[in-house]
Amino acid sequence: MGEVQKGLLAVIQKLKGSVEQELRIVLLGLDNAGKTTLLKCLASEEVSTITPTQGFNIKSVHSHGFRLTVWDIGGQRAIRPYWKKYLGHTDILIYVIDSADKKRFEETGQELAELIEDESLMGVPLLVFANKQDLASAAPAAEIAEGLNLPTYRDRQWQIQACSALSGEGVQDGMNWICSQITSRKK
Repeated sequence: MGEVQKGLLAVIQKLKGSVEQELRIVLLGLDNAGKTTLLKCLASEEVSTITPTQGFNIKSVHSHGFRLTVWDIGGQRAIRPYWKKYLGHTDILIYVIDSADKKRFEETGQELAELIEDESLMGVPLLVFANKQDLASAAPAAEIAEGLNLPTYRDRQWQIQACSALSGEGVQDGMNWICSQITSRKK
């Protein structure tokens, strides 16, 4: 199906006469949240064997006439101080949360709050993927949004999207939101 979408996108682009706009997306979250699985899902790659990211991964993904350059940066405690070095020129911030790891909600909330305060991300739209919704112990996205105080973020557009990067459920909805944000910002 991925090849069909790419072919259809190419036809639509030719009809519209548009050239793909390139966007920089930074993908962050604590270790084991599912960032690399999500990135592989977006790139239509196999997600059965994922190893912890020791540094970063970069992939280009085509969606809705946009070329998205996605930077997946490791979430281990030792790597997090370096996150800010990757934030410059970011068009969209995707933050991934393990919805089933309730013991780490406070920690992930603190990390997100620190990120949002960074000058490089002023006004940058935020998509939070509440990942691992396929697990019975997963907290609902609305509960996570409240716990992260997302409704208090008034300086940017934000969205929380329940998903399972493993099955792909909910991922496309998040990508649709990203593309709608970019389209509305261009107007």
